Amino acid sequence: MSEGSRPVVFTVIACTFFVGFGGGVVFPILPNLEAVLGISPFLVGLILSANRFTRLFANAPSGALVDRIGTRTPFIAGLFVEGVATLGYNVAIASAAPAAWFLIARVAWGVGSALVFATAYTITADVSQAESRGTSMGLVRAGITFGFPAGLVLGGIVSDEYSIAAAFAIAAAVALVASVLAYFTVPETHVEENQAGVNPWNVDRSVPALTAGLVNFGLYFSYVGVLFATLVLFLDARSVSILGYSSQGTSGFLMGITVLAGSVFMLVGGKLSDVLGARVPILIAFLVTACGGFALLADAQSASTLTVACCLIGAGQGGVGGPLLALLADLTPPDRMGRATGTNNVLGDVGGGLGPMVSLPAVKAVGFAPVYAACAIIPAVAGLVLLVGVYSHTGSLNPQVKAESVDEVGGAD
Repeated sequence: MSEGSRPVVFTVIACTFFVGFGGGVVFPILPNLEAVLGISPFLVGLILSANRFTRLFANAPSGALVDRIGTRTPFIAGLFVEGVATLGYNVAIASAAPAAWFLIARVAWGVGSALVFATAYTITADVSQAESRGTSMGLVRAGITFGFPAGLVLGGIVSDEYSIAAAFAIAAAVALVASVLAYFTVPETHVEENQAGVNPWNVDRSVPALTAGLVNFGLYFSYVGVLFATLVLFLDARSVSILGYSSQGTSGFLMGITVLAGSVFMLVGGKLSDVLGARVPILIAFLVTACGGFALLADAQSASTLTVACCLIGAGQGGVGGPLLALLADLTPPDRMGRATGTNNVLGDVGGGLGPMVSLPAVKAVGFAPVYAACAIIPAVAGLVLLVGVYSHTGSLNPQVKAESVDEVGGAD
């Protein structure tokens, strides 16, 4: 990372941490809306999922917008929209139609987060040099991941000690502060003038974008979509407990372990890919780690085995994050990086949304062990997709990272 780019990357990390933090603050509260406001379980589920469903439609246009007008305005706007959307939760609490207001706020949050994710990774790709890009991407992804559990803790404490409205206000303030920080510190990094030829429906279907997106799909499907959706049921069925907690408490503890391991290895994976000068070996190593975690989970009977399995799964999916985005940036022309990021985000959200729909009926039909064993195969298939995609695009199974001068990197000076 060059001296000139370091402040920009650190600002993006801080802003994405705030976004993750704001999302975490509200998450312990929203599932309890039935008890608090009398909203039906179906509507609560719809409210919880509304932001992800919105991103399915907003990710690609957000990426195209970045390639058309640049990164600065969409990044600031996305952070601001998330802050205003969170204030909408307080409007919902006082409204006669709280479910409608919560839905509107969650849809707005989805639009804002699509803009933030598309721009954060594109800014980082623009200002980082190839030989440090993995580290930079890992740091930005880890910023979001570290912020979420911190927000979970604070959201639970503030809502218990003070009020739900106070917790929502904190989340909104954090997002709005991030938008102000971005306004004063983040320069334009992507385009020098409006690229009118880039339309919102111009989705990147290049081999690198689809390859990275399909790997992302597999990881989100198995990690977010299967593990997080079924873990509490698995613990209850196996009668496994940690420190005497119920299945809910134990699942929260184990999810926290996976998130922490993922955050740490996001940094490790990105750094290793920079030091080695190649992304593919690191990606394969962490995909194999995820395979091992799910294979261990399929036959887990004790708390210690479950803990090790969750650590491996978290480390595997986290270690892939930084190098995968860095590889995407390595293989994508700078003027298409926004759209490539949008494609990657769309496929990840599809995987995360499809996972629970498949896994919950599947565990009821065939049991947990076959489902987790199948999840152990998914990272292996993702590794094969990665190798085929990289080879078809570059003619090499292990393309080396090419060093760049500072002058070659947009925005580095």
